[in-house]
Order: sequence, then structure tokens, then C-alpha cells
Amino acid sequence: MPKKTPAAQQPVARVLPLLGVAHLDRGFDYLIEEADSDAAQPGVRVRIRFNGRLVDAILLSRSSDSDFSGSLRYIERVISPYAVYTPTMAALIESLAARYGGVRSDIIRTAIPARHAKAEEADITTPWEELGTAEHPDLSAWSSYQHGESFVDSVLTGNIARAAWQIAPRSDWAGALAALGASVALQGGGVLMVVPDQRDLDLLEAAFRRHLSAKQITVLAHSTGPQARYRRYLSALTGQARIVIGTRSAAFAPVKNLKLAVVLNDGDDSLVDNLKPYVHTREVLSTRSAQEECSLILAGHARTAEAQLLVESGWAHDLLPTPEALEAARPDIVAVGAFGINLARHMQGGTTSVSGPAFQATRAALDRGEPVLVQVPRKGYAPILACGQCSSPARCRHCNGPLGLPSVRGAADGAQDSAALPTCRWCGRVDAHYRCSECGSPRLRAIVLGSERTAEEMGRAFPNTRVIQSGGSTVVDEVPAGPALVIATPGAEPRVAEGGHYGAALLVETGALLGRQDLRATEDTLTTWAAAATLVAPAAQGGAVIVAADEQLPLVGFFSRWDMVGAAAAELQARREVRFPPAVHMAAVDGADAS
Repeated sequence: MPKKTPAAQQPVARVLPLLGVAHLDRGFDYLIEEADSDAAQPGVRVRIRFNGRLVDAILLSRSSDSDFSGSLRYIERVISPYAVYTPTMAALIESLAARYGGVRSDIIRTAIPARHAKAEEADITTPWEELGTAEHPDLSAWSSYQHGESFVDSVLTGNIARAAWQIAPRSDWAGALAALGASVALQGGGVLMVVPDQRDLDLLEAAFRRHLSAKQITVLAHSTGPQARYRRYLSALTGQARIVIGTRSAAFAPVKNLKLAVVLNDGDDSLVDNLKPYVHTREVLSTRSAQEECSLILAGHARTAEAQLLVESGWAHDLLPTPEALEAARPDIVAVGAFGINLARHMQGGTTSVSGPAFQATRAALDRGEPVLVQVPRKGYAPILACGQCSSPARCRHCNGPLGLPSVRGAADGAQDSAALPTCRWCGRVDAHYRCSECGSPRLRAIVLGSERTAEEMGRAFPNTRVIQSGGSTVVDEVPAGPALVIATPGAEPRVAEGGHYGAALLVETGALLGRQDLRATEDTLTTWAAAATLVAPAAQGGAVIVAADEQLPLVGFFSRWDMVGAAAAELQARREVRFPPAVHMAAVDGADAS
């Protein structure tokens, strides 16, 4: 092996090994060979030998000497000449690591995609303007919001404007964001928008394509392959990608001259990274807004306690619909209590009752030739069962896990579908001869109804009506504008074709949402209800939302008035009283007693 010669200028490199170990999350000194000197610049990825094995590392800096008194190893090689770890990225990752008590290498693995050699051969130098033709969009949609026009003016003039945007019912949120984003890009600014899932991303991309060419929109989604992801990352790094939209990981895209950052539905669980330190997209973009001095929009039909805290602190401001716009857009919302929509729960039979306002709204919508949305929190048939005689929870005789009927699809075809029988949700065993351990009864009733059972019962309550199911592994994106009952789980509600709307929405099994043992139960419930209500026709056109919940509940009152700010303020105040986040910061340390 030929002898290596240190670089003539600044031969010492300080590198950060990407090991994911807290006590090794610091710089180590290595030597740079003269042959690698030009490529080994701060921010590039390198390969080093650490503790006898080859690992990836980030080159942090170069210097003329080292504080280490021993002999230094050479960097094995420079993986790529692209400086993917820019000073801006370094500041962001260091801030997030300090905030979350994590290690930089864990966040780097999430933020920077793996290198793909083929991607580096692609064209990433053609200016954004030459990638296609663009049209100046219409920004009039923002005039329906209080101070909306002045907010848009602030963003376009380069001022820092931060807002919690409460999207009005029936509002084209994707169109409004795309118009603003395209306007910023046409003035030379960078735009970054992050949404929770692929359905929202498809809507946003389609809205952008009304103003821009496809190549002028950079999409980073969960489904993006490794080569395309790395190429698009480099496109943003070099300044070619001026508009980046995507799901969670897109929050770290190195958009140059960033002027506008947007996160949609920041309370959605999918915006939290599933690897430690579990960084939230909202925190990534709010940190970038502070460090890169760009405008920020926290958008959603509802509002989280975290967004409300930012507003109350003065760091962000309200962006609310005008009273006139809200009144013209929102449907009539009526709470009918748990018995207003009473679905049969006994597995051996029963009667479903849809009475009063629920029946009237449903029948009126169907008679007008409009579909009716029925939102059910759980998929499957009957996820949780109990004894039909004494109401004791139905338990597995093998592991004592809860019994349920996940699905009955396929049983009607004559096949022996094991899921049509009581099945343990823990061990998966089927109990074909169930008897209650308390009273010995073989009868079963559902504690929680799934979308399949709800579809059956609603079909019986409204015979000769088409029933469409959307949820689980079968999500319907769009339904025709004719009369139908559309049974959907949260997040799987189909849009009505040709820009249509639902004539009514029934929100059933609300106890499954409100009764969750979760800090965000009320937030998530309101978000789920609002997502359904915004698909319904305005009250002036007969649109109605029927909530099967007690009208005395504060959350139901906020929803009935469409007071999302009031709900968020009440939630934040409740957390202040019991000293829960985000009113206070909490940390938990787990470990063995001996440690």
C-alpha cells in the first residue's frame, strides 16, 4: 500500500461519526490525504475507520493542527463532493438535538437522504425559471380571512409573518397555499410545504400545477425512491428546486432563500418522526422560521394547543375567516346525544334507530340527490365485544386478550372466514364456541362498532340506497355526486366528484374518540369532526352535520359554533392547570435501578 501524504493545507479534519450513540456524538480528528484535499470540504460525507470498522461521517471542519496528542488516522475516502451538511443545516440540527435531548447523528440520518451515485449525474443546475412556464396566480382567496390580504402582502414583500391559519369550511386550502407559494417562488423566494399524508400531497401538487410546470415542483413523499429522493435533495441544495412539497421528511429539505414554510394539520401523528428523538415537523419548521427568518403558516381546520401557545405568546398571529365568510360556508351542526343515532349492537340481532334530526337530515340529503357521509372512528366489524347478557368484556380463554370481529368480508361468499368469528386482538386465536366466563351466555354485543357493521345497519335503516365503504386497506378517493351512504373512517373520507359536496354528515360512535386515554383526545376528536364537516354543503343549501354526542360537552359546543380558537384556548388553559405540555416542558428518564 503506498504511503499516504497529508494535505498541504489544513490537513486535520474534524468529523462527526454517524453512530447514533450519545457519548460519541462529538467531533473526532482525522487526517486528510493530499489526493482528497480538494473534495474533503466541510459538509461532505466521508468514510472513516472507527473502532476497527468502517462508518459514515460528516466532515465538520478543517484545521492546521489537532488537540489530540496521539497519531491520527486518515479518512478512508470522500463519499461525495457535495456538501450536504451546510452551515444552515448544522444550526438546525444542533438546535433540534438540544431541544429534544437527542444526538445529532440520529437527526442527520432522518434529514439527509442516503447518497445515490446515479442521482449525482442528473441535471441539477438548470435555473428554476427555465424548467417550465409559470402563470401569476390569483390570490383573492385570502381576502376571505381577517387581515388575509395584509398577511399575503407581508409574505410577498419579504417580511417575517407567522400565522395560525384556521381554514374555513368548504375552503380550497390547497388552492390558496399553491397560489401564495407560486407567487413567492416567482419573486425568487424558496417555498417549503409539509402535509401529513399522500392524499393531501396529491391535492397540493395538483393545485400547484394549475400555475406551474411539473418540473418546477419538487415532491418529496414517503413513496419517493432513494435515487429520486437524493436527486431532489441535491436539486434543493443547489438552488434549482425553489418549491418543495412533501410529507414529514421534506421538512429538512435545504431550500435556498427560504421565504415561506407551511405545515398542514400539525396535530397529525404522522408528522412525528418514528425514530428517536421523535422530532415533530412543527418544531422543525418553527425552528427554521426563527433561524432562516422566513414566514410560517400553521394551517388546519382545527388548532392544536401548541399553535395556540405560539399565538398567545405573540410569536404567531391569528388568521381567521371573516364572520361573513364563515357563516356562508359552514353547515348547520346539531348534537343529538348518543341515542339520536342508535345502531344495533347485539351480534344475534337488534334494531337500528336513526331518528329526529339525524333521520331528517339524511332523508332530505338523499331526496335532493346528494350523498351522505357517515364517519366511524374504527375500521372492521366489531373491534371490541362484550357479553350480550351481563356486559362483561369478552376475553380470550388463552391469553385473556380482548375479543373482536375485525372483519366479515368474504363470509358472504360461502368461504370459512375466520375473522367472521370472535378473534383475539392479542394472540389472534379464534374462539368459535365463546361463552362468557361470568354468566356462561354465548351471546355477544359490540362495545365499539366498526365501519363494516355500521354500513350494514345504515343500509338496513335506509333500504334501496347505495352504500360505499372507505377505510382500512380500501380507501376511496372520490364518490359520485348521486344519493348514497358513504361510510368512512377518519382520514379516509372521499371527496365528492366534480367539486360537489355531501348533503349531510353523521358523526357516530363519538365515545370511541372522546373516551381515549390520550392527552390529545379532544384535539384529535375536533380535528376529525372538522375534517368531515368541511365536506358538507353550507347550511344555506341544506347542509347539516349531526353529532351523536351530548350537547352539554364543551367540545361539542365549540364545534357547533365552529369556534376552533376557543377550543384550543380552553385546551391550553386546562393543560396549564395540571402542568401538562405545552404549558410546561417535561422530560422522562428511564433506566435500571443499578444504573
